[in-house]
Amino acid sequence: MSYSLNSTLLLTILLAIGLFFFLRASSKDRTTIVEISSSLQPVKVLSGLCEWLNLRGWKQTGGDFEQRTLIFKGQVISSKFLAIFLGLLGGFGSCALGLVIIQIYPELGWWPILLGLIGGPMSGIVYFKKSAREEKFELRLLNDNENDSTFMRLRAHRDELISLENELGEKLQLKSDGSLFKTPI
Repeated sequence: MSYSLNSTLLLTILLAIGLFFFLRASSKDRTTIVEISSSLQPVKVLSGLCEWLNLRGWKQTGGDFEQRTLIFKGQVISSKFLAIFLGLLGGFGSCALGLVIIQIYPELGWWPILLGLIGGPMSGIVYFKKSAREEKFELRLLNDNENDSTFMRLRAHRDELISLENELGEKLQLKSDGSLFKTPI
């Protein structure tokens, strides 16, 4: 086997590994907990948050008056465009792997190219199934006095919390430690 075929096979396998990890990351749970404060009264902040969540498609499914919590649920849908795109990438990548296998083992004939018929649809289906899920948005009021400023603990998907802080930060005078906008690297 020549040096160029070895390096081509290695690069093709690395591309397949990259696709695998992208598919895995697309379905990863990114639930985050953040504490937010506001100088407004809890009633104003909670009504603003509930209205915002309802506009974004979240449905209130429960809560506990004694624990001072509200629970919202929403359905995350898969991107059909991304599923098709990943299916095409998986198909082309599988065909490329098949071409490399043909070059290394010519006695197999053209059969390894059929890997594209397996890798393509499998990539799209795996993404489409794993990325569609139900998410929860939990809100817990931490302060006891209804007339003072508001202290809350929110538990939700990281992107949803960033949207909340961007869209309602000024309107509801929300303040957090800023950890949502820092990258983990």
